[in-house]
Amino acid sequence: MDYIDAIILGIIQGFTEFLPVSSSGHLEIGKAILGDTSVPQESLLFTVILHFATALSTLVVFRKDIIQIFGGILKFQWNEETQFAVKIILSMIPAVFLGLFFEEELESFFGGSLAFVGSMLIVTAVLLWFADRAKNTGKAVTLKDSIIIGVAQAIAMLPGISRSGATISTSVLLGNDRTKAARFSFLMVVPLIFGKIAKDLLSGEISTQNTQLGVMGVGFVAAFICGLIACTWMISLVRKSKLWYFSVYCLLVGIIAIISSFYV
Repeated sequence: MDYIDAIILGIIQGFTEFLPVSSSGHLEIGKAILGDTSVPQESLLFTVILHFATALSTLVVFRKDIIQIFGGILKFQWNEETQFAVKIILSMIPAVFLGLFFEEELESFFGGSLAFVGSMLIVTAVLLWFADRAKNTGKAVTLKDSIIIGVAQAIAMLPGISRSGATISTSVLLGNDRTKAARFSFLMVVPLIFGKIAKDLLSGEISTQNTQLGVMGVGFVAAFICGLIACTWMISLVRKSKLWYFSVYCLLVGIIAIISSFYV
């Protein structure tokens, strides 16, 4: 992988992380098209770095919300902010369980299988299509909802299943307000990403030996900058636009990916 490839993949990650189109799926498609021959572990390392970059961009964009949440928690009261934090923790449980006990199995999916990614994109398209027909309400995410949404997030660890698409769609199908569902979706993933990075650093899974630090650094910067742009511009698009737009997009890309798998 060279610098141009890293920039391209960073841009893909930055702009697709906040849209319900599967950033991991697009990364796998991008790596396959660019001829990335990295082994699954190296491929996953670069993917994690790019996700880390967009997690930082999420913190920047939602800094006021995060400060408000921590301020409410420090009051040591069962207030709205504390309840929101508990919901975030509950939503993390399924993904943490899957990541701890099935990590090797998950890594095996990040090997550039276009047919698999395409199939999962079609699954995302179907989910978004059904969610688009759900009635919009003013209902907030409940404790029970957070667990169910967390299961959707765990399933979305597969490349091609959009994390934001799965979590927002699940939340909307549960009868929650789309704006509140989007906010919850973008904030719930941040602790998981930082937790994953911390775990890998402590376990030694992320090694700087024989890695292209400059290339990965360029990809990180590209993903971070594009993430900032996308998060400030695209979040409004996700909340206000009809989900079927993204459903059609995922369907088309999924079909193209499956067809391309016979030629790549």
